[in-house]
This record gives sequence, structure tokens and C-alpha cells, in this order.
Amino acid sequence: MSDKILVIVGAGPGISLSTARKFGKEGFNVALISRSMESLQKYVKILKDDGIAAKGFLGDVSSEESLKLAIDAVIKTYGTINVLLYNAAAGRPGKPTTLSVDQLVEDFKVSVAGALTSVKEVIPHMVNGTILLTGGGLALYPYADYSSLAIGKAGIRNLAYSLHQELSPRGIYVGTLTIKGYVQEGTYFTPENIANTFYSMYENQTETEVIFEEK
Repeated sequence: MSDKILVIVGAGPGISLSTARKFGKEGFNVALISRSMESLQKYVKILKDDGIAAKGFLGDVSSEESLKLAIDAVIKTYGTINVLLYNAAAGRPGKPTTLSVDQLVEDFKVSVAGALTSVKEVIPHMVNGTILLTGGGLALYPYADYSSLAIGKAGIRNLAYSLHQELSPRGIYVGTLTIKGYVQEGTYFTPENIANTFYSMYENQTETEVIFEEK
């Protein structure tokens, strides 16, 4: 297919849907990956009602096998991938000492390991591609009551810098958007503003990390 393809891993109603809409209106076909078929069908309908070509693919980011199968289905459908957005994260509330090792590892699988799996699966099918990772202010300013999520955001930030070093010589741009605030309508931190920033990162491809904060 000649159309550009955006793949969103961790499709949801906020950042993911707004980013899908932004890229879709710029001429992208959108592939959404989520573990809920009901949600996927809802998001695809919303996008199609906006005139955006979209398709849902069932996949669980906490399972390497499930995620690989979902991305393989995307590749079989479209052939190539131009942009990957990884927007999945997990972090149950709790101070560090209240978390079990298993809980921390399970959250880390979603927040970081799933991103690495996604990247490794898509890069063979990218030419001058773009990889976008959703970061958060907790990576810079950890909060004890959400220690698991903070560790995950620190991990995704670190992964973004490492991937940029490895992949930029191959013509693949990697960028992370560090969102220093709570995503909410009616504030600076609206999903639409974040989506517009992701699209600017795709267009400019200059900074490894963009800090999204209210000036």
C-alpha cells in the first residue's frame, strides 16, 4: 500500500485516540493494538466516522507472544510501518516496600518490555521510520505512592535514549514525550495537545526527548 501506516500499541480513549485522529487526518492509515476487542471496535468506528482508515488488532502487551502475533498481523495487513507509538503503561498504586517483586515485574513488562518487543518487531519493516514513546514526569520526579509507574517511566525514558543511539544511524528516529502533568480535558495537558506534539516530533525528528509542560 502507498499510504503511510501508524501503529499504536496500547490503544485507549485519550492520547492514543487523539494521536490516531491527528495522524489519520494527515493521511495515515491507523492500526490499533489493544487487548479488548470491544474497545478496538469502538475506536475504529469513531475514527472511521471521522473519515480515517483504521483497523483493530487484538494483542496483550504484557505477553510477548500475544504482542508479536498482533504486530505480525499488522505487518501482514499493511506490509510496512512508518510510525510506531507505544502508549502502554502499568503501575499499581503503592510505595516501594508495599510492592511484591512479581507486581513490579508485571508492571515493568507493560511499561517497558512491551515497548522493546514492539520496536524489535517493527524495525525490519521500517524505512526511515519513526518510533514514539509516551513518557511521563515521574521519570524525572518520582513519587513514592506511585513507585511502580515511576520506575516504568524512568525505564521508557532510558530505553528511548538507548534506542536513539542505536537506530538513528539506520535512519530511524526515536523520540519520547515526557508529559509533566495529568492528562485531562480543559487543561494544557489535553490529549489533543499531546497528539499535536507527537505529530510535530514526527515532522521535525530532532530531539530524542521533548518535555511537555505548561510554560
